[in-house]
Amino acid sequence: MSFERSAYGALVLTLALSLASALPGSADSTGRKGKAIPERPEQLSFPTLDFEIPQGDRYRHSIAGSTPAYVVEDHSLPLVNISVRIRSGSYLDPADKPGLAFLTSSLVRRGGTASKKAEDFDEEVEFLAANIGTASSNSHSQAFASCITQALDSCLELFFEMLREPRFQLSRLEVEKARLLEGLKQRNDDAGDILDREWDWLLLGEDYFVARKPTADQLTSIQPADLRDFHRRSWRPEGMVFTVSGDIDTKEILAKLEHYLSQWPEVAADLPAWPPSLPTKKPQPGLYYVDKDIPQGKVYIGHLMPQVTDWDNPDLAPLRVMNEILGAGGFSSRIVQRIRSDEGLAYSAGTNYSIEPLWPGSFFVSYQSKSSTVALAAKIALEEIDRIQREPVSPSELETAKNSLIQTFPRRFESANQIASTFAFDQYLGRSHDYWHKWRGQMAKITAADVQRVAQKYLDPSQFLMLVVGKWDDIAPGDKDARATMKEFFDGKGQPLPIRDPLTLQPQP
Repeated sequence: MSFERSAYGALVLTLALSLASALPGSADSTGRKGKAIPERPEQLSFPTLDFEIPQGDRYRHSIAGSTPAYVVEDHSLPLVNISVRIRSGSYLDPADKPGLAFLTSSLVRRGGTASKKAEDFDEEVEFLAANIGTASSNSHSQAFASCITQALDSCLELFFEMLREPRFQLSRLEVEKARLLEGLKQRNDDAGDILDREWDWLLLGEDYFVARKPTADQLTSIQPADLRDFHRRSWRPEGMVFTVSGDIDTKEILAKLEHYLSQWPEVAADLPAWPPSLPTKKPQPGLYYVDKDIPQGKVYIGHLMPQVTDWDNPDLAPLRVMNEILGAGGFSSRIVQRIRSDEGLAYSAGTNYSIEPLWPGSFFVSYQSKSSTVALAAKIALEEIDRIQREPVSPSELETAKNSLIQTFPRRFESANQIASTFAFDQYLGRSHDYWHKWRGQMAKITAADVQRVAQKYLDPSQFLMLVVGKWDDIAPGDKDARATMKEFFDGKGQPLPIRDPLTLQPQP
């Protein structure tokens, strides 16, 4: 045997002995500071999490008179993050041009600037090794930039030129519209997309901006002039909230922002209406289905929830805990345990409760199951909703749900960028920063009676809508053991919804 092989064998033996001595049950089964390592995971103990929530007002500043900016310094790395949230979004889309806010936001970044073609702008961003982008949602648009500290001045110059004077280059607009049109063609390929679309329409109506979907003709009709007009009216400093974090000096960056905002052209028009209007449609409870030839059914069961207008509402925290116990808490939640773990009826199952401040939220159960067991899974889900209304949750369920929400809370503030963004969104919504300081205390006080009370108050199965996408002839009869059929829900009166043409959204023959 060679010396090298002999030495290698000795090294492996030494490492193996070292590892063995550190394992539980070994001669020296101790952890750090000489503490014995427990034999089972549930015997582990951890110190109480000590986390102080930052004071939001400490980071708030006003620039250019009244535009808010949240600045959080972090000199651990030579990096800077800049973001601006803008009072724009799809709530401002004209009824005949859904998608205008999205395309405007996209082309602000991808369509060049007044002095630079799109290709030249891209090249300069790449030369700086910066990241500059935009995004849009129902309630706002956003632009962001990140770069190394040494490139900050050049990055800011590009960033504000993009915000202030977008070119909306026609060639880039055509590319973006072509990409979106390809997506429209695939609308019916995934049953989940059909489920989401029809669910939004059942709850909010086809014309409400949150649920509105563009047709191919509407999308192709959007031209650069539409983007310029939309940008001029809504991408304005008066409706902006800035965040800056990273390796910056607060006074210096505020002066730079002030400089760039002072160059913004004035617009002789009112700011867009705020907040968005509420939906006028009243959802109709019942069983709805879209007949699609797939081997399983995809299902939503639920209803609208009240819009959040009071962030001090004492019901908000218990509602979060109720949702966590019922179906949002993963494998520890009731619906997941019964539908997936106990019965094996679905790979994915759970509940969703959206807390919405600008329009009504919703609560719904979601799952997908093979066709014959769709009805059984629905029956189990409704049983669990009934049980959480009839009887108090157990102490262990309550503590697990509360601790999960409390212990993960600090993630909202784990970086300078998240601190700035969280408080900036408060500003955008008109929510007090004190909301976060009360949050854990409110959560810790929740009792089983609180959970039962909000379940009884806010969940109303008589008002539920059930939407199923799948092969209805296979779903309706239920399982072979006759444990449940679709006739058990809403007197068995299912209302068929049509498969829509993906480009026109008209019912297909």
